[in-house]
Amino acid sequence: MTWLSDAALDRLRRAADWPELGGTRYRVVELIGRGGMGGVYLAEDRDLDRHVAVKVLNAAGAAGDLRERLLQEARILGRLEHPGIVPIHDVGTLADGRLYYVMKRVRGTRLDEHARAAGPVMERLRIFERICETVAFAHAHGVVHRDLKPENIMVGEFGEVLILDWGVAKVLGGAPGPEAPTVARPAGARGPDTEHGTVLGTPGYMAPEQARGEVDRVDERTDVYALGAILRFLLTGETPGKAAAEVRARALVPRPLRAVWEQAQALEPAARYPSVAGLAADVARFRDGLAVGAYRESVFERLARFGRTYRVAILLVLAYLLMRVLLLIAT
Repeated sequence: MTWLSDAALDRLRRAADWPELGGTRYRVVELIGRGGMGGVYLAEDRDLDRHVAVKVLNAAGAAGDLRERLLQEARILGRLEHPGIVPIHDVGTLADGRLYYVMKRVRGTRLDEHARAAGPVMERLRIFERICETVAFAHAHGVVHRDLKPENIMVGEFGEVLILDWGVAKVLGGAPGPEAPTVARPAGARGPDTEHGTVLGTPGYMAPEQARGEVDRVDERTDVYALGAILRFLLTGETPGKAAAEVRARALVPRPLRAVWEQAQALEPAARYPSVAGLAADVARFRDGLAVGAYRESVFERLARFGRTYRVAILLVLAYLLMRVLLLIAT
């Protein structure tokens, strides 16, 4: 019996998954990345003479739940037209039965990489606010992402912020706006992520109810929890849950900002910000030198914040008063 090495098995798996796009207008150039459902490939759109990204289901998932989930992701992207969400161009089925969809090619760096070279706190907060804008838009259209983390966020070449990987997103019922995306399934069948006890997400960024598999309790506040973890990461550079993150937070991050992410990451959903807009508003208030709702200031902290916010005006007034005193003394 001949044993194959792990490297050989990996090459065989990649060869089996490599998509054959014959009969389409696309030609695969190279593999960009790989996830749980499939691979993302750089491809050439021969009709429009441009490069695109093609997400293709793994060969092992040509049918069943993974196919259904990839189709739902494509439909969600097709309905969420926003600058912070990668637009989808096409969807189809390969000759071997695997589903694929075509989207804009995104150039940039992942947030976890970008954060290492990011500028001062205020610049990081502006990035966070743009992330919140996109998530709030999705929520307004009845979609909860459920896997928000730095690895799923891209910062583009010109500072644009894009949220990627909507493969485990949950569609809420009764939401305003366009019709909620659905996936055709047999009568009485349940979707791949609707069974109670199913855990979808990433440790460190999953809300407690999500980690417990309480699918029915997952709503907008679940994404609020993940955003709190992302804010913590942006300000400390540490993955949530690490002791080093707590040490850096207490040493470097102002108390009001710590209070913001602590409220966002409250164990009970009812204790969190009720919406992403509320979380973003508190961050904007801090950036503007105002008091944040998540933190109760002492009198001395309020005076210190007032001094920092209006220090130029205060210095001008003091300089004017000093000049008046010197003039009085001179006369």
